[in-house]
Amino acid sequence: MMVAAAVPAAPTREGPPMTTVTAVAATGGLGSGYSEESLRAAVTAGADFVGCDAGSTDGGPYFLGSGNPKVSKAAYRRDLRPMLRAAVERGIPLLMGTSGYAGARAHVDWAAALVREVARADGLSFTMAVVNSELDAATVRRYLDRGRVHPLGESGPLQAGTIDRASRIVAQMGSEPFEAALESGAQVVVAGRASDPAIYAALPRLRGLTGGPTWHAAKVLECGAACVERRVHPDCVVAEIGESDFVVYPPNPAMRCTPQSVAAQTLYENADPFRFVEPAGVLDTSDCTYEARDERSVRVSGSRFQPKEPYDVRLEAAELVGYRSTAIGGIRDPLVLGQLHLFLDDAFASVRRKVEQSMGLVDGADYRLSWRVYGCDGVLGALEPESRAGPPHEVGLLIDIVAGDQEVARGACAIAWHTVLHHPVRGWSGLVSNVAFPHSPPHADLGPVYEFSMNHVMALDDPLEVVDIALERVGG
Repeated sequence: MMVAAAVPAAPTREGPPMTTVTAVAATGGLGSGYSEESLRAAVTAGADFVGCDAGSTDGGPYFLGSGNPKVSKAAYRRDLRPMLRAAVERGIPLLMGTSGYAGARAHVDWAAALVREVARADGLSFTMAVVNSELDAATVRRYLDRGRVHPLGESGPLQAGTIDRASRIVAQMGSEPFEAALESGAQVVVAGRASDPAIYAALPRLRGLTGGPTWHAAKVLECGAACVERRVHPDCVVAEIGESDFVVYPPNPAMRCTPQSVAAQTLYENADPFRFVEPAGVLDTSDCTYEARDERSVRVSGSRFQPKEPYDVRLEAAELVGYRSTAIGGIRDPLVLGQLHLFLDDAFASVRRKVEQSMGLVDGADYRLSWRVYGCDGVLGALEPESRAGPPHEVGLLIDIVAGDQEVARGACAIAWHTVLHHPVRGWSGLVSNVAFPHSPPHADLGPVYEFSMNHVMALDDPLEVVDIALERVGG
C-alpha cells in the first residue's frame, strides 16, 4: 500500500470511453442524520444510485435478539425521506442493507413499512424489493448436517443446541441478492442483513465492473463520510468507480478526503490490513496507491478482487441469556479509594452471601453478578496496562446483575447496591455510606439480555438460495 502526497488533478482517461458508476453513500447509519444539502448536491451532479448501510452490530446482540430497531421511527423517517425522494425523482436506485438496524425479518418489515409510509405521504411511486435473509433453525441444521457450516476464528464447531436456542439467525448476504432485485425491476431495495460493501458493489457489478476497484470503493463508502479527514457529523460521500481505479470525495465543501483518511477507512473493522473477505471472494489492497487528486478528492488504484470457492455467508445469531438490572454510583471517599479493590472484593463477597441467604440463589448458577470501576480499570479490567502513582480522586461503580427473570435480577441488584453502600471500611469505625447514587431508585431494570451465539460461515451452491426476494408496487 502506498499513500502518496498531493498531485495535480488526474487527467482525463485517454482511449475509448470506459464504464464509470457514480455511487452516493447517504450516511453510515440510517437514523443518525446527514446533510440534505450534501445529498442533493451529490445526486444532482449525476449519481447512478444512492446506497445506505441502514444497520450495524455496533449496538451489540440485543437488537438482533429482540427484533427491535435502535432508533425511533421519527429519526429513521427523517433520514429515509430525502434519500427516497432523491432516488425516485432522479430515476435511480436506492439500495438499503441491514435494514431496521439488525436486518432480521422484523427489522426489514419495519423499515419497508416506513418506506411505504413516506411514499404515500409524498406521492411517490416505484417498485420495491424486500429482501430477507433470516433463517429458521431447521434450515441451519440441514446445512450443518451436510457439513456446510464451519467456524470462524476460535469459535469452534457449531452445535445443534446453539441453533435451537437462538432467538434469531441471519445470513449476511453478498451483493448478488441486490443484483437480482435490480434485474427484476426494483428501484428501491430494502434488504436484510448484508455485507456492508455488498450494498455498493451490486450496481457496478451489474454494469461489468466486477474487479477490485468496485469492492474497494464499496468498502470505503460503507460508513458514509467516515472516510473524510475530519467528520464533524454524519454525512454523504461520493465514489466514481471505474475499471482500474476509483475517486472518492465528500459533496460537503466543509469536508475533504485525504490519502491518509481513505486508507484509514480501508483498514476499519478488519483484522487483516490488506485482505477483506466477502461471500464471493477476497479484496486485496496490498498493492494499492492512494493519491490526492485535488484538495478534497482521492484516487485509489491497484485493488484486486480474487473470487473464491465455496461461496459462503456469515451466520449471526443472538441467544436470550437472562434479564438485567443495574445500579450506577460514584465513590469519592479517599479512605475507600485507597483500598478500592480490596473493599469491593470484600463487599461483593458479602453481596453473594446475602443473596444466597435472602433469596436462596447462588452466583454463577442462579444469577450472574459483575461490576466495573470506571476511572480505574472499567474498560480493560485485569488487562489494564496503566498504573497510577496513587488512588484516583473518584470512580464510577457499575453493578450488573443478570438472572433468569427480571424480578430475580431486580431483587439481587437491590441487595447489591445497598450492601456496597454501607459495607464496613477498614480504618473507619461506625456506620458509613460509601457510594453516591445519582438516581432513585438506584437500580434500573434493563430487560432481556442477549449474547451473540454464532460466528460461522455457511457454504452455498447458489448465492440466492437462502434469501427471499419479494417485489411490490408502491404508490400509483
